[in-house]
Amino acid sequence: MASLPNQQAGVMRTERGLVVAGTRITLYQFMDYLHPGHLPQSFRHHFPQITDQQFDAAISYIEANRAEVESEYQIVVKEDEEARQYWEEQNRDRFAQIAKLPPPLGREAAWAKLQAEKAKFTSKP
Repeated sequence: MASLPNQQAGVMRTERGLVVAGTRITLYQFMDYLHPGHLPQSFRHHFPQITDQQFDAAISYIEANRAEVESEYQIVVKEDEEARQYWEEQNRDRFAQIAKLPPPLGREAAWAKLQAEKAKFTSKP
């Protein structure tokens, strides 16, 4: 594993992985926006608290350590998908129970409209 630059360089390792120094933003979040089809400006739009210096330091670190960061990113993506599947399975029965509940009293018309919109959404190919 490559050695990390000091905190002034803009990237540090924490229990969350590689982060932009002084923030809770991980380099893996950068990776979400560095794949084809995303412009760097879209990341800046979603994280306006990142300074130009922090942004440049993170991009430079990713470029200099691409294989390492990409490898860690793939692990993060896999773990995220596993957690999503786990919680979806854990909550499947509860979601089914909730779906069977009657509409709240006095909101039957809104409930019917919501159900009609949901039916349109789920019937789309």
